[in-house]
Amino acid sequence: MGSGSLILLMFCGILFAGLAIGLGKVFSIKTYNTEKGEAYECGIQTEGTTWVQFNVGYYLFSLIFLVFDVEIVFLYPWAVVLKEIGMVAFTEILIFSLFLFMGLLYAYKKKALTWV
Repeated sequence: MGSGSLILLMFCGILFAGLAIGLGKVFSIKTYNTEKGEAYECGIQTEGTTWVQFNVGYYLFSLIFLVFDVEIVFLYPWAVVLKEIGMVAFTEILIFSLFLFMGLLYAYKKKALTWV
């Protein structure tokens, strides 16, 4: 795959995304009213302010989950070709797992895994 193919692929991706956004803006129904700007809480009217600041620990916890979820996505193809590649694949996955484990240790040290 040459550089021309890569440029064509990037151009097609940008064109497809721009076309989808443009068509959405052209064909969408545009209505503006005050109810659209309100926060939705299962049909119950809100009391007080709707801007609630959540603890950042929830986001850190979810990001750590996503890191290990993506690790599983990479482990499946590795397991499929392990017999064909051999020791090289095994060494690479050990290094990959070591980096993820170091990230887990960092998160544990920063107390990102303690639930509030």
